Formats: sequence, structure tokens, C-alpha cells
Amino acid sequence: MTDAPAPAPGPEGPRRPGEPALASLGLAAPRDNPADSSPHTFPDGGTWRTEIPSVEGPEALAVVLKESSRLGLPVHRVSQGSGVWMLSDAEITEMVEGCAERDIELCLFTGPRGTWDTGASARTDSGGAGLRARGHDALAGCVEDALRAAALGVRCLLVGDEGVLWSLHRMRERGLLPADTTLKVSALIGPVNPASVAVYEQLGADSVNVPSDLTAAHFTEIRRVSRVPLDLYIEAPDDLGGYVRMYEAAELIRRAAPLYLKFGLSRAPGIYPYGAQLRDTALDTARERVRRGRLVLDLLARLGAEGGMSPLGSRRPGPLHRFPANPKD
Repeated sequence: MTDAPAPAPGPEGPRRPGEPALASLGLAAPRDNPADSSPHTFPDGGTWRTEIPSVEGPEALAVVLKESSRLGLPVHRVSQGSGVWMLSDAEITEMVEGCAERDIELCLFTGPRGTWDTGASARTDSGGAGLRARGHDALAGCVEDALRAAALGVRCLLVGDEGVLWSLHRMRERGLLPADTTLKVSALIGPVNPASVAVYEQLGADSVNVPSDLTAAHFTEIRRVSRVPLDLYIEAPDDLGGYVRMYEAAELIRRAAPLYLKFGLSRAPGIYPYGAQLRDTALDTARERVRRGRLVLDLLARLGAEGGMSPLGSRRPGPLHRFPANPKD
């Protein structure tokens, strides 16, 4: 016995999960409002790209590359969360070369950060300063990580602090970092309203990882003031809420494009900062993140919503609004 083919999308665009059956019961979903659709795309015309997060070193990357080939999952970007300072030059070089062979963007986190610092505020109930870089020395460490990674061929840097973001953007503008370096804002400081998203764009962000609990209406609000690419966990790690939004993927793309679909993993142990003591967990979870991504893309295909993916190898964000990087006194 074979599965019945999925109904074709209707004239209004991709169908919603379960829509034909519910419509037959008189429970059809309300029609999409065209005004809610994002008017923005990536410069290549695509509306979405893919990202595999928490790829902590060459071994995990090898697992991701092997598994994505086996499952036919297109990957635009892989990102790492422990930080440049947790990798040797040889490990970074191996990751750069592995990603270059598949035309995948490699994004490494700049550190140190408040959660691993001597300050106690990040461990209080309020969260205090959170992930941010505490003091000049922490800022300097992030800058050093950025320069070292760039010298080894990394062209995407993950940041968790507004001051670090602004500093790296100004360095990029002055030629201290390569002009094609992209800066990605971490989910751990992600903005939650349109004004704050616009500020991160102005500070130099080329993509912004917003919290995974934003509603579709929130994305429409953001898209009315900013076109910076957004990163969103379709499945979020437990420390970011553990949300699983697979059935919303098509609508999230419609409302939030241009969008990176991030395939995290709930109900999984944390692995930051990564070391050999966490090897088995890191490799197993890397493999499962790829499988989760395949499930999401299969779902989009069943709903007739798989169109709009950027070509593989695409990494540029397009023109964005910036504060003047070198204002006159």
C-alpha cells in the first residue's frame, strides 16, 4: 500500500497543514492576508536558507557533511557555539577547508562571554548582563578571536554583544577585517521588537537570530522596518525554550523572509563549551540535527512550500541600513 499523493497547493499559494481535510469539515483556515507577507528576499531572490548549529569542531562537521549528503539536505551555513578560542588553528583550518569544498558558510563564535566569566550576574535569577562581554579585556578577547579566525579564512563571525558587533563592523569598514566578513547576532541576545531589530541592523548585523517564541505577527512587525536576514530555530534547544515549530515553517518563511531555518535539538544535553569529554554527545546530536532538518524540508515539500530556497553557496545579506561607522567628532 502506498501513501496517497499530497494535494497540490491552491491558487493562493502553499496550503496549510491538514487544510484539505479540515476544509471538508467546514473548518478551513482563514485566508492569508497579503499584507502580512514579507516583501523582502535575499539578494539572490531566495526567501530561505538552512543552518545547522552547534557544529563544534572538525569531527562534528564531518558528521554533518556526511549525513547531509546521505539525506539530501541542502546546507547553506554551519555555526559553532563554543567560540574561536576553543579551537586550534589546525581545527579551524580543517573546518574552513571542509566547508569550502561544499560551498557552505562557516560561522564561528567570538568569545569570551559573560556566561563563562568570573562575574556572577549571568547566574542570577534575572540573568544580569547575560552573554555580553564584560570589560575591556573581554571585548579585546572577542576582537582577537575575530582577527585570528579571519586570518585563517573564516568569513562569518557570531557575536553576543552589541559593543562587539559595533566594533567588528567598524573594523570591517576600516579594512581590519575582510570586507566580505558577515556578522551574525546570537540567539542569546536576540531582539524581540522591530525597533531593536533595526538597531542591530544599524550596528552592523548581517543576520539576527531572534528568539524562537516570536509570533507570526511579530515577524510582520519586524519586516515593516527592517530587511536584515533573520535566523530562527525551527526546533530550539531547551535552554532557548525547547520550541518545535515544524508545522509553522511555511508560514514563518512567508512572514519573516529572508529567513535562515535553524535546526536545533530539544531534549538534548548542552555541549558548550565543547571538549573531548562531550564527543559522543556532540556527534550524535549533530547527526540528529541534520535529520530534523530533512524532516522540515520534507514537510515543506508536502505542503507545496519548498520553493524559494536560495541557491547553495549563497551567503551575502544584500544592502542593509547602517549607522555611520566613522562619525566625525
